[in-house]
Amino acid sequence: MDYVGRIYRPPSESTSLLLQVTLGCSHNRCSFCDMYRDKPFRAKPRDQVEHDLIEAQALGPRQSRVFLCDGDALILSTARLLEILTLIRKHLPWVERVGTYGDTRSVGKKSVAELRELADAGLGIVYHGVESGNDEVLAFIDKGGTRQQCIETAGKLRQAGIVHSVIVLLGIGGTRWSEVHARDTASVLTAMDPPYVGALTTTVVPGTPLAAAQTRGDFTLPSKFGLLRELYTLIEGSQLSACRFSSNHASNYLPVRAELPRDKAQLLRIVSAIIAEGDEARLKPEWMRGL
Repeated sequence: MDYVGRIYRPPSESTSLLLQVTLGCSHNRCSFCDMYRDKPFRAKPRDQVEHDLIEAQALGPRQSRVFLCDGDALILSTARLLEILTLIRKHLPWVERVGTYGDTRSVGKKSVAELRELADAGLGIVYHGVESGNDEVLAFIDKGGTRQQCIETAGKLRQAGIVHSVIVLLGIGGTRWSEVHARDTASVLTAMDPPYVGALTTTVVPGTPLAAAQTRGDFTLPSKFGLLRELYTLIEGSQLSACRFSSNHASNYLPVRAELPRDKAQLLRIVSAIIAEGDEARLKPEWMRGL
């Protein structure tokens, strides 16, 4: 497989075939992210993509899922994506689902009809880094989308029959917006009502604009228990109809996984008790955390 630079994928795609169809991220301005700053965005040539699929075909049906890398492969034209999905079906007929990262820009550029075409061709899930439901926070981190656009994105994916997995970031509003960030993120999740939500914890990465803001004193990450208070507010305030909620990413201090709303009361009791105890020994140690 031809992999250029660092490759990233969601935790739930750990057993998927990683097919790099673009390099980098077409936005590449989010202040907290350094994942793609070392490579300008471009689409990989069709021949290279097919060569990788032929190589995977020779290994046989080892993986039933494919994840399209890099940062926002969904930004490619519908025609190009359909071509890629057709090649996957041709060379790996055993594949059951294809996933990719997507956001308000990439989904917004496509009609529901186009998204349905992609779904019919095999695109089954889009992972969407919403990060926050507060527009001031989204502007501060230069996310390139708004709260309302996140809600519209969820609606379009639902109409197209594509599973929507949402990522939010604890702490991304800093101490300045901590409470309103958590509250508004809960309400935007309610409006979006996705089947999957993953809460990650903000890590200030050296060399990023967020790290520069921290050095200037314009950003302060909440304390460990401040982050847990955000988690509590997020769970308490969101009204989700049928959602698998998790905070078990390596960045999190308190890994949880629950089905909401079924497990909501129990989960709130657990988080509340740990906050009340204030014992850092109950939290994941720093050496076990990662990006």
